Formats: sequence, structure tokens, C-alpha cells
Amino acid sequence: MTTLKATGIIVEYNPFHNGHMYHANEARRTTDADVLIAVMSGNFLQRGEPAFVDKWTRAKMALSNGVDLLFELPYAFATSYAPRFAKGAIQILDAVRCDSFCFGSEDGKIQPFEQSLSIIHDSKEYEQNVKNGVDLGLSYPKALNEAYKAVTQSSNIKLPFVNLTKPNNILGFHYMQAAYEIQSTMKAATVQRIAAQFHDDAVKGNPIASATGIRKSFFEEHTLDAVDTFFPSATRNFLDEWQSTYNSFGSWTSFYPFLRFTILREGPARLAQIADVVEGIENLIYRAAAKNDTFDGFMREVKSKRYTWTRIQRMLTHIFTGFTYDMRNQISEPSYLRLLGMTQKGRLYLNENKKTLKLPLVSKAAAFSGPSLTLDTHAADMYALGIAGTDNRLTIGSDYTTHPIFVK
Repeated sequence: MTTLKATGIIVEYNPFHNGHMYHANEARRTTDADVLIAVMSGNFLQRGEPAFVDKWTRAKMALSNGVDLLFELPYAFATSYAPRFAKGAIQILDAVRCDSFCFGSEDGKIQPFEQSLSIIHDSKEYEQNVKNGVDLGLSYPKALNEAYKAVTQSSNIKLPFVNLTKPNNILGFHYMQAAYEIQSTMKAATVQRIAAQFHDDAVKGNPIASATGIRKSFFEEHTLDAVDTFFPSATRNFLDEWQSTYNSFGSWTSFYPFLRFTILREGPARLAQIADVVEGIENLIYRAAAKNDTFDGFMREVKSKRYTWTRIQRMLTHIFTGFTYDMRNQISEPSYLRLLGMTQKGRLYLNENKKTLKLPLVSKAAAFSGPSLTLDTHAADMYALGIAGTDNRLTIGSDYTTHPIFVK
């Protein structure tokens, strides 16, 4: 039997666009992979927001555009800050026996990442400096960068270091760090991010835009025609199908009435038990929800220099889903491999490797139990509640009955 070589990628596909296509193709090419395996966030994302369309629709996009096997990154990791997000994803790729993993980055070369990782792991001050920075009121990315600069400037080694002011570099560095910490045998590779950066607006005439820019343009112009050039035809087809069925795309603007109800019903004392809600901000969140009937108005009142937009949105995601500190403490690492879909080649890879997978393979949610999977299916239900339809709505409980997608 031929052994298939597998490369893993960590994705959100919100939605799948031409830049994602480039990354997938380059990941396969640069690592000489036979099979491309992706671990993808579910219905809520790392920046603390509802996905544009649900995980099953995004799975169809991925499998129609070069991904062979797709697994879900559990909610407890998918909606967390960079180190926990990265570690959960890397553990899943390691568990499915990937030979390598490949991430997009602004630097585009793996040597600076390797060099930086080596320096930081030799430093006794780095992690403490990050903690000190956060305690002093710096955002996590700022605290990370300040601690990193202090370590690299004190080093006598003159080889290049990675630039940790860039969002994709930061995530890539945490992927490398996670692989090192779990002693994974996977080899690391990176592909340079091209054309559009993470927060850039979509520019007409340019075939590549960030997912953030694409969503912003869509919500400004309210038509898929405005962003059609930024993604493959299969993505457009799935988005058209979604829109004709539900007439609504995921965003905090549309989810806000449900979020506001939850905040006002729970009250500050219970909000304080929600993961990531700290330092009395529950009182501000409650007052802002009582006062504002729009999400933008609410966020203008809550946003401050101490709390980034992303950090606040993560709090809101956990408030919406009811994810508490106690619940997070029960989930320290992934405990299963939730299969979302596969191609024929992906199925062949699973058949070759199913006896050596490091975690249980879950193709039916009802056949597996545990706090993490229960949370995933609950998050899917809450997402379904937030998608406002006309005659149709996403079905509550459908995560238990939806089978993995197979694309021939």
C-alpha cells in the first residue's frame, strides 16, 4: 500500500477566497504533499465573531478547492487567544499524523521563525515579561511584541528574527511554539502572504483580498457582486445558495438582539463568570447593552485602549454561548477528531492511518460524549438561532444529524 504524505494547514475560510486557494496550492507544492489536511474553526472564530456562513458550508468550499480532509477545531480553542488557538490546532494536525504543517506569514521564510523560537526558549524572562506587560494594561499582542523585542535585543546572535508585529507572523510563531512544546515530529513550512494583508480593505481589480476586507465590502454594499472577483466560482455558488436559503450572513450586527437579551438577562454577577470577562468589565458591558440598541453603539461604549476590539468580541462570543471559566478549565486539550468532510484521496488517507490516529475519530456527534463536543454542538445551535431567515432557518440540533461531506 502506498503511504500518502500529508501536510496540515490551520484555517477559518470566512469565506474561502483566492488567497486561501494560493495558500492551499503552495502548501501542497512546497511540502510535496499528496494530501492536504485542514483544521478549521467552527461557527465562531478566533477574533470573537460569528462566521459569515456555517462550518458545513465552509467545509464544502474547502473540499471543492483543494483540501482533502477537514476537521473542526473545537470551540474552546477556536475562540481563544493565539497560544491556545495554535496549540489546539497543532495537536489535531499532529494527531492525524501530518508529516508537516504550513502557515501563511508576512515574512514568508521559515528560518526567522526557527531562530526566534530558539532564542525565546533559551530565555527565562520572556513569558514573565509577557505577563507583566498584560498586567500593566498592554494588549496581548503589544505585550508579546515588547517582551520579544527585549529578548532579541539582548541576544548576541545576529541571524534574522521574525517580525512579531504582524498578525500572521504572530499566529505562525505560536504554531511553531506549540509544535515544539508537544514534541511533534511535523516539519514546519511557511508561505508568504501576498497582495492583501490581514486588515486591508478589499480593492476592486485586485483578485486577492483578505477575508476581513471581503466581509467589510459585502456588508457595506449588501451584494455578493461587490466581492465576486475575490473568490473561486465554487465559493460564489455556495454563498448564493446560502443567501437564497437564509437571506442572512453571520455578523454581530445581526446577532446583537440575541446577545443584548442575554447580557441583560444574565446581569453583571453572572457575566463575571464568563470566560475572558475580567476586572469588572461586566458592569460596563451591562450598562452599554442597556443603553444601546445597535452593536456599533454598544462597541463604541465598551471599547478602550486596555481592551482590543478582538478581546471584547471574544468576551461577547462566550457570553452569547454561555462559556464560563469553569467550562474552559475542563477542556485543556482536544480529545477527539471531528470529521467535517473529505475527498476520495482524504478517505484513502484515513483508511491508511485510522489505526494510528492519536485521538478518536468522530464522524457522528451523537456517537461521542464529552464536554468539548457538547460545547461545539451547543455553539452550532446558538449560531443557528442568530441566523435570521425568511421562511427557512438553520435547524436547532442539526449538528447531531449532519454527516461528514464527501466530495468525489
